[in-house]
Amino acid sequence: MSSATANEDCLGWAARDESGVLSPYKFSRRAVGRDDVSIKITHCGVCYADVGWTRNKNGDAKYPVVPGHEIAGIVREVGTDVHHFKVGDHVGVGTYVNSCRDCEFCNKKLEANCAKGAIYTFNGIDTDGTVTKGGYSDYIVVHERQVFYNVVTLLQENETIAIALPGFKGIPQELIVYCFTIPDSYPLASAAPLLCAGITVYAPMMRYKMNQPGKSLGVIGLGGLGHMAVKFGKAFGLNVTVFSTSISKREEALSLLGADKFVVSSDQEEMQALVKSLDFIIDTASGEHPLDPYISILKTAGVLVVVGAPSELKFKPVGLFIEMRTIAGSVVGGTKDIQEMLNFCAAHRIYPQIEVVPIQYANEALERLVKNDVKFRFVIDIENSLK
Repeated sequence: MSSATANEDCLGWAARDESGVLSPYKFSRRAVGRDDVSIKITHCGVCYADVGWTRNKNGDAKYPVVPGHEIAGIVREVGTDVHHFKVGDHVGVGTYVNSCRDCEFCNKKLEANCAKGAIYTFNGIDTDGTVTKGGYSDYIVVHERQVFYNVVTLLQENETIAIALPGFKGIPQELIVYCFTIPDSYPLASAAPLLCAGITVYAPMMRYKMNQPGKSLGVIGLGGLGHMAVKFGKAFGLNVTVFSTSISKREEALSLLGADKFVVSSDQEEMQALVKSLDFIIDTASGEHPLDPYISILKTAGVLVVVGAPSELKFKPVGLFIEMRTIAGSVVGGTKDIQEMLNFCAAHRIYPQIEVVPIQYANEALERLVKNDVKFRFVIDIENSLK
């Protein structure tokens, strides 16, 4: 059923200024249209992006900011034209809730890289001109849209089609959804961090074919993203080496996460011993750090992908062109990758390490996140604490 009637109040927690302090806040979501899915949020992961925009680190905060883009929940209402979801389904929402659906990247299922700009789940500008508000709230409304070949395209591709019936929109091309099916067997609390931390490392691993058993993976940093890279690496059958500045993380890397090797990145002897030994490195570290030591560890034609967010990275290019090495960047993933990852995690029982907290703990959780005091992802229990 669809209720395109008056909006109802939505309860969330928002930051009102650059202090970033969150407190209860009531606002309106749009009414459920014919292409919309309304989701009761049960859990929301805490990402460093929540710190960045609530505290205006990027200079573009649109207060009040309701953060949260690692959302898991249950469908509570669908529009009349929605056929992919039904009330009661378990679903997730990630870092974006819309895109143009017509550019070269959207057509390749790379909606995060939409040429016209993906619409972010919070602090973005939606199609109706309103500011999007995220998962630190009790429900959210997102699109399910079916893309059609238009009549002109059909005539160009098939000259035998000459007449369109009245009301004919075209032939269905594909379904583009901005929420994703979470398998019933997979806990919703565990699913939430996959929608950002998980997909951010999964997408580049798949892009560079780092799912082939026997290859070697290096992971720089062991936080929310890094620990998921280790888990995916082991599930893919890779030999995984973790790099960290903190020796205290050795036991977590080796015993808890199952990495094959742990290296203190400041130990020059340990680093030198690994020269030209790894196929692929994922750099999840957000603090300042040199790249040259890691570039030298790549094999010939090896790839280093940066998914962390340091303010600056420095390296000497000679280490790239002599050995045909590549440095690349990556940000989350497209809709196809996200659904594929959720299915993979459910099938292989891959679960992020989480600390579940109530919404009343959100400010402290953000402070602890800044201090890197979390193992490895906070998840807010929205359903049982936001009332």
